[in-house]
Amino acid sequence: MEISPDNNKRTARHILITGGAGFIGSNFVRHWCDRYPGDRVVVLDALTYAGNRANLDGLDIRFVQGDIGDRPLVDRLLAEADIDTVAHFAAESHVDRSILGPAAFVQTNVVGTFTLLEAFRQWWEAKGRPAGDRFLHVSTDEVYGSLGPDDPAFRETTAYAPNSPYSASKAGSDHLVRAYFHTYGLPTLITHCSNNYGPYHFPEKLIPLFCINILLGKPLPVYGDGQNVRDWLYVKDHCSALDTAIRAGKPGETYNIGGHNEVANIDLVTTLCDLMDRLAPVLPIRPARNLIQYVKDRPGHDRRYAIDATKIRTELGWEPSVTWQVGLEQTVQWYLENSDWWQPLLSEEYRRYYQTWYAERATAT
Repeated sequence: MEISPDNNKRTARHILITGGAGFIGSNFVRHWCDRYPGDRVVVLDALTYAGNRANLDGLDIRFVQGDIGDRPLVDRLLAEADIDTVAHFAAESHVDRSILGPAAFVQTNVVGTFTLLEAFRQWWEAKGRPAGDRFLHVSTDEVYGSLGPDDPAFRETTAYAPNSPYSASKAGSDHLVRAYFHTYGLPTLITHCSNNYGPYHFPEKLIPLFCINILLGKPLPVYGDGQNVRDWLYVKDHCSALDTAIRAGKPGETYNIGGHNEVANIDLVTTLCDLMDRLAPVLPIRPARNLIQYVKDRPGHDRRYAIDATKIRTELGWEPSVTWQVGLEQTVQWYLENSDWWQPLLSEEYRRYYQTWYAERATAT
């Protein structure tokens, strides 16, 4: 599919990207359009709380607002665009939200993924089961559960042990994807990524939320003792890894994607505070570390995640290119320079705080 034997040039793909208006999805759409401008790109997104059509401004794509659980719609898009590749990002993805309302996570992540798989399977079989077609399912390291401080990092063979409704729903969708390869021969790929960060991250997530809180002089709540460890992956590195998996990955395989950046939450927050002190022109409270407040830990809070990305490095030749310190500074700078993007996404309470802060900054400068 990728290489035409006649002219040694890449054959264009027709790709359906679900959840392409979300954080990782929109970065992937931008990556794909930049790298493969001749491809046909269709984005399907329900535009729920984390989807933002503005994330895709300026791109030559077909955008469709809709639900992956809408089988007639999915069938129509596959046929109209002659889709040969699906990159499946669409998911409910916030752990705290899954604790408060797990039903939506089961519906979207499990039932929605099943609907998409079944539609693509029937479309693929109707075309004669082309060997070059691909169904990429983008999952999370949270399906593996929690690690102790001295446990080895998650590998592709690590047993699943999800601890939240979110991770349980993603585990369920992973099992469906794997079953469709083994049962029907559907050319699927599964990737498990560590915590992503970077541009276009919805403001309720940790890094953008804390950047905004620091701008507004609001508290920075840190769960428990702050020693929960996460591996942080710059979203643009993640997109290049997913591209590599589609191009070179073996159908039926799973690939872990990590940034080789294990950081305790409190260390990430203090570094973020220091960056804001240095990069933000005016802050209501300085140093920003004074805003840190420890709060009661959340239920089912996994202690440590760490990804072993040896397989994708040795088999496909991919490695991350950005350290968390460099990536975090680039991310902070992006949020400081793009308030027009994130301000409309804030709740009414945050908007009032922001308007007050903006007026005070304008007066001060």
